[in-house]
Amino acid sequence: MGRFGERIGSLEAFAFASVGTAAIAILVLLVARRSLDGFARAAHVPGWLWLGGLFGAFVVLTITVTAPRLGTTAVVGLLIAGQLAMGVVIDRYGLFGLERIPLTWPRALGVVLLGVGAALALKR
Repeated sequence: MGRFGERIGSLEAFAFASVGTAAIAILVLLVARRSLDGFARAAHVPGWLWLGGLFGAFVVLTITVTAPRLGTTAVVGLLIAGQLAMGVVIDRYGLFGLERIPLTWPRALGVVLLGVGAALALKR
């Protein structure tokens, strides 16, 4: 995505990827379910459940913009470290109706080490 963004523009690459992903997803949905009824059901769920799509778009846009500047290794490392850190917060507090899972020292150490690895990947 980073290279694609360099060639056609970051926002254009993001838009192209989003439209392509939507087209593929709709095709798979039509083949697997033979219906688009899920779209109607999606309109009736709590709005916060739509955040997954918003965050997914944010991740794709972020990769498209930052990979050429920071390098793919650093971007992927930071992305994974951030997701793992947020996962720890979600588990710890039982957010989104999930079961609470305590933060143990091995889990904390894993997040710290991954963060250190991501930071080291920023060094060129």
